[in-house]
Amino acid sequence: MQEPKELTIETLTVLKRDGRSVKFDTKKIERAIKRAAISVDSELTAEDQHAIDDVVDAVLTEISSRFKENVKIYEIQSIVEHELMEHQQLDWAKAYINYRAQKDLKRNQATDINFTIQKLLHKDETVVNENANKDSNVFNTQRDLTAGTVARTMGLKMLPPKVANAHLKGDIHWHDLDYQPYSPMTNCCLIDFKEMLNHGFKIGNAEVEPPHSIQTATAQMSQIIANVASSQYGGCSADRVDELLAPFALKNYDKHMVDAKKWIDGEDRQKAFAKQKTIKDIDDAMQALEYEINTLYSSQGQTPFTTLGFGLGTSWVEREIQKAILNVRIAGLGKEKRTAIFPKLVFTIKRGLNLKPEDPNYDIKELAVECATKRMYPDVLMYDKIVELTGSFKAPMGCRSFLQGWKDENGKEVNAGRMNLGVVTLNLPRIALESKGDKDKFWAILKERLGICKEALVFKVNRAKQATPQNAPILYEYGAFGKRLKPTDSVDELFKNRRATVSLGYIGLYEVGTVFYGPTWEHNPEAKQFTVDVVKKLYNSCKDWENQYGYHFSVYATPAESLTNTFCQADIKKFGRVKDVTDKEYYTNSFHYDVRKAPTPFEKIDFEKDYPPYSAGGFIHYCEYPNLKQNPKALEAVWDYAYDRIGYLGTNTPIDQCFKCGFKGEFKPTARGFECPKCGNTDPATCDVVKRTCGYLGNPNQRPMVHGRHVEIASRVKHMTLGNDNNNIARQ
Repeated sequence: MQEPKELTIETLTVLKRDGRSVKFDTKKIERAIKRAAISVDSELTAEDQHAIDDVVDAVLTEISSRFKENVKIYEIQSIVEHELMEHQQLDWAKAYINYRAQKDLKRNQATDINFTIQKLLHKDETVVNENANKDSNVFNTQRDLTAGTVARTMGLKMLPPKVANAHLKGDIHWHDLDYQPYSPMTNCCLIDFKEMLNHGFKIGNAEVEPPHSIQTATAQMSQIIANVASSQYGGCSADRVDELLAPFALKNYDKHMVDAKKWIDGEDRQKAFAKQKTIKDIDDAMQALEYEINTLYSSQGQTPFTTLGFGLGTSWVEREIQKAILNVRIAGLGKEKRTAIFPKLVFTIKRGLNLKPEDPNYDIKELAVECATKRMYPDVLMYDKIVELTGSFKAPMGCRSFLQGWKDENGKEVNAGRMNLGVVTLNLPRIALESKGDKDKFWAILKERLGICKEALVFKVNRAKQATPQNAPILYEYGAFGKRLKPTDSVDELFKNRRATVSLGYIGLYEVGTVFYGPTWEHNPEAKQFTVDVVKKLYNSCKDWENQYGYHFSVYATPAESLTNTFCQADIKKFGRVKDVTDKEYYTNSFHYDVRKAPTPFEKIDFEKDYPPYSAGGFIHYCEYPNLKQNPKALEAVWDYAYDRIGYLGTNTPIDQCFKCGFKGEFKPTARGFECPKCGNTDPATCDVVKRTCGYLGNPNQRPMVHGRHVEIASRVKHMTLGNDNNNIARQ
């Protein structure tokens, strides 16, 4: 007969309000009492510490005498309150009770529509500046923010209690709570433009037939983008745009050849005329597409987050489309030649095509380099590395989300028409801080949080499956998601068997390393391996969930546009200002190198390259440069070095402009935005300030960012120095 297990206070299970069961932890009681004491006395004396120990001992004695297997959290709190008063620590008891009451109030306020609407009406920056692409001054954005505030409140009530509680506490972040789960919407996608443009589609009451020119094709693309962006909540991308649009440009060429044969003698002259006219049509079409995307507003009250991938085409028409995309971006928008924020441009570099001077499309790579020095975009994809990391080649969905390689039932590789169902992000720095340098405890807490993330992500999948094709006809019935479903079909046909992805995000790997190894851990091999192992743990967990549920769970290096602020501010309240962790007032994005340090671009690339193999569901690397307009070869050298090391690289370089005094270069950060260093101008009407918000660019003077993101941008230092660094005037 098996001996009965000895029951001690260490074996007790604590039953949390959200239904979780966790191991009893004596230190949590001590920390809570100490926090109450510090709030009263600021600094604790030896006598205070002795009093705290006495109260803790009394609490543990009472618990162990009354509870043998499990204890509810509110019972522990009641005992703590009672023992504080029994020990005549009345001020501490009052502080402890107030702290509990404030937490309960905050929990209730999050699901109180009246309270959340008041935050919006009072223009709380965490609400109105959460998304730097939304102008909270315009009516349709205000309407979306109002609807989102209500949806967020209702969504919290719909979530599993463990997930809702973890989100409210800041342990995890359920992304886009203003849209999902209240609505069963999907996140980001690669639109299947080829299917839609070649077979027609319907928007509203209009049956749209296939286009007969490149101008019509790009006009239809902009309409598709606007409708897709209004039917989901994430970014949308057009992959291989040069190859996609080439057949429609050839229709222009054929029409011009018909005219040429009527009026021009000689076949060579006819072809030259038709080609010249077609190139003009291509330029006009790509300029129109850029302007149309930047003037669109989706139903969410924002310019659609749009990405164009291009660079692999080899025919003369495909080459001209590539050049037109880049030249239109270099030219700028409007009479002031402002930098276009959208669409994000992603240019593909491929060995044998455009990497080396002897390659046939090398001249277009040179144009891409020039464009990046003047407009920051295009970011670049390294063809071979993307295939290695993700299993096939494709552009990212939105700013950084990648689909894994996937084949349909016929063995055909499919990328366009696939989507992501949503993201839940882990607050890794909090786990590190909670562990207090104990790695065993870190791994234990991480395991528990991953269980909550799993429940959250499965809920995201199941909620998305509750949509019907009629909820979003442009996605499900008219080809944006590849297959055209009937109104009665299950949308799961487009999600199951790993066709769709759902993502586990993470933030603050630098801060995790700092907690365990100090703020300069990047050159410590043991520290580096520990942080890689953290991401590998996320990867292995996702693999297990994928095998269990049949959907592709991916690890995602979260952009954290506002989450860099949200998580850090929550942890400042919980842990105080911890040097090099919370005192910066932001958390570092994903696996990125500490932005305050200045490795060379080559060192930064070599440091970061070890993480994407376990984070292939979404990633991007950046390097910070001075003015590169006179030295584009410096940027090209970094691109070439990166080719065999990383898959996706962005360029951050000063391109700000002041139209009052003529300054071009880098504006100075202020408390709320950026100002011209020459005349002090901050007016977005007379200056153009462009910064890398996360994966996308943003204009912080026009659409302010949350505090933490602003501080992070202001903290960035250059990874390269050039001889003209002291000259802030960007020369054309």
